[in-house]
Parts: sequence; C-alpha cells; structure tokens
Amino acid sequence: MLPALELPLQQIKDARKYTLSLLEDLEPGDWFRMPSEGVTHIGWQVGHMAMAQFRLCLERLRNLQPGDWDLISKNDLRRFAKGSTPEDNASAYPGPEEIRAMLDRVFDAVVREVPQYEGDDLDTPLVNPHPIFKTKLEALYFCSKHEMLHAGQIGLLRRLMGKPPLR
Repeated sequence: MLPALELPLQQIKDARKYTLSLLEDLEPGDWFRMPSEGVTHIGWQVGHMAMAQFRLCLERLRNLQPGDWDLISKNDLRRFAKGSTPEDNASAYPGPEEIRAMLDRVFDAVVREVPQYEGDDLDTPLVNPHPIFKTKLEALYFCSKHEMLHAGQIGLLRRLMGKPPLR
C-alpha cells in the first residue's frame, strides 16, 4: 500500500468502528424513528454514510468500475444523497438489514481496494473539486470526518430515544 494511504484508511476504519458501536443495540423500529421536529432518522444517516463513502473513496479515487452497482444502487445513491429529505415513512427505504448490508459492502470494498491503489495522482487537483477537498487524498481524509459528523447525529438520535450515551 502507498504510505500516503495508510493514515486516511486507518481513520476510515476507526470512524466505522465507532459508528457500528452506535448501531449495535438498535431495534429495527429505531432506524426510522424521527424526533418530533422531523429532521432525520438513523436509516437515512446510515444510508447517507454508505453513499458518501462510495463516492469519496471509490468513485473519486478510481472512478466507477464494473460491479459497483452491486455495492449500492443508483436509487440508493439518490435516496441518501446530500440534499435529499429524510421521510418518516419507513416503507420509502430498504429495511435496516439492507441499509446495514449496503454500509458493510461499501466499507469492505474500500478496505479491499484503497490499499491496492497505485496511482501517482493522489495530490493532483480533481477535475470536479469539492468545496472541502481538492485532491483524491483529501477526499479520503474527509471520508472519516464526514462519517464522524453523521455518527454524532446518530448519537443524538439515540439519546432522544432514551438510550444511554456510549462515549
């Protein structure tokens, strides 16, 4: 593995470990429960993390490849995209098991594929830059930060459900 990929990949793994600890004791009915203000739910948060990790670590790093749509569907990329509005109707989403499976499939692909990347363009400016990151390497670093931001939202939702804090 390229030395430059070691730290961002470790941060991605650490963020996922924390996220999974937040999901561990949830019941299926908890996944689509929204606060009375109706802002978001755990199902959307987890689906959004899978979508973002797919875009940041796979699509941005090595472009779309055959088999990518087996990891996450185009419909789920749209359903959980930035700017999409979480619905309080659980039937508008795959079930918790499928959302969790999607999260796991994308993560497994990232852990498998990022170490194999041998391009010399990690610090080359992206053709389609993001306001927060400008290179492939910065996109990888942002991935763990993005997941921790949404893990924090899951933590708040858990507290609103009466669950104890984990950290």
